[in-house]
Amino acid sequence: MDTSNFQRIGAVSNTHAGNDFEGAARAFFAKQGITLTKNFSVLVGVGEAKKPHRFDLGSETPLVLVECKSHTWTQGGNMPSAKMTVWNEAMYYFQVAPAAYRKIFFVLKHFRREQSLAAYYLKTHGHLVPAGVELWEYDLESSSAERLR
Repeated sequence: MDTSNFQRIGAVSNTHAGNDFEGAARAFFAKQGITLTKNFSVLVGVGEAKKPHRFDLGSETPLVLVECKSHTWTQGGNMPSAKMTVWNEAMYYFQVAPAAYRKIFFVLKHFRREQSLAAYYLKTHGHLVPAGVELWEYDLESSSAERLR
């Protein structure tokens, strides 16, 4: 077994897994009456300096920005620390995005010892989640989502 391969088990590639999850998110929000566009670009920045940043999904009507993460606990049941850094980066981009947008962090529901990865993130990194950012957990099996924050 190649231990240097960090490919998700059962997925063609991590890119495919991410794209499939974005598709599930788009379908979920479409059922809620919200049509989202992939690679939705808005100007972000601190102060006067702004540059375009592409969020995974977004909409002008209504104003919505969505970041999708289909990360899981590691095979050994450990917290995927490098992926938590990516989640923190997403929080920063939400912080510097235009205030008028609804901001949604949409993650895969994945459990270890009765604790989801998202619940663990809120417990350990919740102080980095900007006010107003919604964290949703999506269950692939039931095609349903629950808002945790």
